[in-house]
Amino acid sequence: MRKKIVAGNWKMNLTLAQGEQLVNDIVAAGIQLSAEQEVVIAPPFPYLTKVKQLTKHYPGILVAAQNCASEKSGAYTGEVSADMLQSIGVDYVILGHSERREYFAESNAQLAKKIDLALAAGIKPIFCCGEPLEIRKAETQNAFVAQQLQESLFHLDAESLKNIVIAYEPIWAIGTGLTASAQQAQDMHAFIRSQIAEKYGQEAALGIAILYGGSAKPSNAPELFACPDVDGGLIGGASLVAADFTAIVKSF
Repeated sequence: MRKKIVAGNWKMNLTLAQGEQLVNDIVAAGIQLSAEQEVVIAPPFPYLTKVKQLTKHYPGILVAAQNCASEKSGAYTGEVSADMLQSIGVDYVILGHSERREYFAESNAQLAKKIDLALAAGIKPIFCCGEPLEIRKAETQNAFVAQQLQESLFHLDAESLKNIVIAYEPIWAIGTGLTASAQQAQDMHAFIRSQIAEKYGQEAALGIAILYGGSAKPSNAPELFACPDVDGGLIGGASLVAADFTAIVKSF
């Protein structure tokens, strides 16, 4: 059975003290997880070791970095390598988030390099894909997402793919006032799974977790997570409020 994952992406928010309080509140909520469920917390780089320390006695709660460099090492001031993340025990790394693509012009080819470096370091990538509003309006979202998958993931062999988590971000429904329905989420998740099946076979497709990254909150999480191809969520704003995040976790 594939993993069910709820990941909280703090982005560039919270002081260390605020982050520590948030994690303490989350673990104090007494979330009960089954063997196939995981909660992943993705704080900013400076807080990774602290969050690892705070969650070390909770085996179902893992830690992710929000990004890593596209080079293994060298004169890249300000960058953080996959090997550095591995050295502090990071479990996951978020790659290809829509904000990284938009604000830092990350390309599919660059993300393929990051995927390879993360896997080589023993870190599982959470690979983000998804379409902006103009693509959705043109009804070419399937081709757009298929190209992201092909250019960043589909160079991997089947064994490596087992360590990938995919997060679908309907960029047009994030902070725009528009809302993606549960059916729209399910349709894209099913399409992504069909692309994996076409490339790697049905067994591989059924084994990969696909998360929804489109402004999930306690009110819509149960409907989203009830979709057969939605295996959890990549949560933004709601992950900064312990009550909201734990409510989302409890609904999957």
